[in-house]
Amino acid sequence: MLRITGGRVYDPANDVNGEVRDVCISDGRIVAEVEGEGVRTIDASGMVVFPGGVDVHTHVAGGAINFARAMTPENHRDAAKFTHSPELRAGVGGTTPTTFATGYLYAGLGYTTVNEAAVPVLSARHTHEELRDTPLVDKSCCVLMANNELLLDLLEEGETERARHLLAWHLWAAKGYGVKAVNPGGVAAWKWGKDAKILSEPVEGYSKVTPAKIISSMAAMVDELELPHPMHLHCNNLGAPGNIDTTLETMKVLDGHRAHMAHLQFHAYGGDDWDTLRSESERLVECFNEHPNLTADAGAILFGDSVTITADGPWQHLLYQLTGRKWGNMDVENETGCGIVPYTYKGTNLVNAVQWAVGLELLLLINDPWRIFLTTDHPNGACFWRYPEIIHLLMNADFRRECIRKLPEKALERIVLADIDREYTLSEIAIITSAGPARALGMPQKGHLGPGADADVALYNEDSDREHMFGHPRYVLKGGEVVIEEGDIRKMVDGREFIVRPSYDENIVEYLRPLFEQYYTMSFDNYPVEMERLEGANIRECG
Repeated sequence: MLRITGGRVYDPANDVNGEVRDVCISDGRIVAEVEGEGVRTIDASGMVVFPGGVDVHTHVAGGAINFARAMTPENHRDAAKFTHSPELRAGVGGTTPTTFATGYLYAGLGYTTVNEAAVPVLSARHTHEELRDTPLVDKSCCVLMANNELLLDLLEEGETERARHLLAWHLWAAKGYGVKAVNPGGVAAWKWGKDAKILSEPVEGYSKVTPAKIISSMAAMVDELELPHPMHLHCNNLGAPGNIDTTLETMKVLDGHRAHMAHLQFHAYGGDDWDTLRSESERLVECFNEHPNLTADAGAILFGDSVTITADGPWQHLLYQLTGRKWGNMDVENETGCGIVPYTYKGTNLVNAVQWAVGLELLLLINDPWRIFLTTDHPNGACFWRYPEIIHLLMNADFRRECIRKLPEKALERIVLADIDREYTLSEIAIITSAGPARALGMPQKGHLGPGADADVALYNEDSDREHMFGHPRYVLKGGEVVIEEGDIRKMVDGREFIVRPSYDENIVEYLRPLFEQYYTMSFDNYPVEMERLEGANIRECG
């Protein structure tokens, strides 16, 4: 049992805004009170108390990030090293931290839950093995389905009900938590050397299946299955000048169905080409504010080295052509694809300067912090361990203006960031880093400090230097255990994995089995992930 006393508590899910009050913990949960002998007390005087951070969209495990680690050995040379000790296993930080280091670095920021945003079913077994090796945080993952050719074939034939059963079976086979749609139809088209840029045009190889049909059908299936997290959507035309039109059209195509729009910064551009690229954040925000069925994460960028990782193969090939950097591409059989391109964002580059501004503009202009969350689409826009830099920019308008003055003159004509005076409050930071993502993921035990919540807590010393404050928590508790104290890892705990078991017609198995024998390199019986691959699985029944 443990009592945190004397700290200013920020728990926006329970309308607690900086009140000095106790937080009590017993058996890994927040409770109303603890009494009797053996109660440890943490004096949090001079500290702020937050629920543990929740990252709604990151890339930390599986084939893609492992591919990126192998492609960029140079990024590990000067990275933080974690040497083997009684508390730690060896690991390397940098743009693509290894599994152990990922857990250490997230916990070292006060984050206790992460959602791996893109997992092919075919490689889900490997993903879960890496998630199991990522300590100190709970995990969930989203399963890639918007370019699954078996699903698209059923949509082509008009068999939407069978398609829903197929989607549900795949989600359970992968032991996933949510459904991910990346460039719907575009990755399937990439296998023909094409893309899917226009939502109303048929996908290459089909006559009736369009990106719009994939988006609307999958969003409806997710709602019908009553999954806790809405369809996790990476829109078509990622990163392209003028893609604002596609993004706004996508919102209309969803027709009221729930969706979480991933890395929204990469979908908010105007202009006809790279020379005319400009921010369209105001136009996007106006439409987004009118669609309460939507949530989003920022996908903000920061200047410096990164590695772009996405299932959006055609975009990665274009980025390779634009930059001449290393490029890796994978075709994941009938399901999806993957592309890797190392990248460096430069403050002197016009396009990068606009991108930097757009991510902040979206976070500052969207009027409801419960619907827009702090991410960098790690490691695409920047590494997750740089989140405190973004928090500083959000909370300090003067510092933001200092940074804006360093941008190229032409960039200032194409952004609106300099006109925004808003500064985030501590309560709003707690929303975009914890309470909001937990609600969007449908995890009622996360993101708050009310009775019954998981005892995931971060304590920060009050500091006017917000970047230092949020980069160096005084204490971090995971499941009621003090795992970080004074910047050091004190105890190692294994996180749980959150998965869903949606209902489906068992007859879908007999439909799928012969298709696997015909089209897959893996046998049907070896395809589903075994439960023993997961650490502490928390299963939620759906539909």
